[in-house]
Amino acid sequence: MTDLPHFHHETVNAVIDHAGRATLPFQRAHSEDRHATAFWFNELVETSDEGDVVRQYLVTAGEPARIELAAFTLRPELCEPAMSAENLLMVDFSQRWTHLDGLGVAVMPTAGLHEHGARKGWRWTTDEITDGIAATSEDIATLGAKPAAGYLLGHDVDPDTGAREVVVALGGITRDRKGDVRWAGKAPQGCVGAPVFTGIPQGGDAFKLVCAGVLLPGDGHHPIAPFDRVRAALRALTTEAAAPAPEPKQRRWRRRG
Repeated sequence: MTDLPHFHHETVNAVIDHAGRATLPFQRAHSEDRHATAFWFNELVETSDEGDVVRQYLVTAGEPARIELAAFTLRPELCEPAMSAENLLMVDFSQRWTHLDGLGVAVMPTAGLHEHGARKGWRWTTDEITDGIAATSEDIATLGAKPAAGYLLGHDVDPDTGAREVVVALGGITRDRKGDVRWAGKAPQGCVGAPVFTGIPQGGDAFKLVCAGVLLPGDGHHPIAPFDRVRAALRALTTEAAAPAPEPKQRRWRRRG
């Protein structure tokens, strides 16, 4: 990474600073297939003087979520106190996801994950992709046929050990006349479902970091589900589908600042 231009260095650092703990690698349990990456997203519901109200989801590509028993690989920095077990098994995995129509993206409300941690005596200490960094339609409109610098934050698969280390893969992001967004470059194994970032120049050395979307399965240049469409689909979900916890207070987290 020492040979990267200054702009790439600064953008990679910004990605890690904002979202270094936002991703969770998973795969089919007791198997060596269906490797993918999910990430935490906070959908902004309401802003007031008392704080922001958000709904929180795991987000990934829809296809790898269609398995019945999955194993998440937990990094020590995602839990407090750190868990002794490296993997978190989840049964009925496919039934926990809501698939966003026509996008190839699946979302899972995180209430159950928080409840699981509380029962076991620990809490999640993740980063989240927030509403402020998720790309808007105006951000996506800046993309064109010429590839913009893209940064894929996911979990590769070590061919020898199967370890799921965090990687930032560099490539490009393009958008054609129909509005379809794609990843131009190699996507490491295990990074389907991961968030894709780009830095929008703001003049001089300044840039705006945005999460452009979700990497989808594909041959060659992978499709990207742009975040403006993901956010619109989330807003269209019913309250019951978006947050099926039994008590309303479990459906939202209020952050005061």
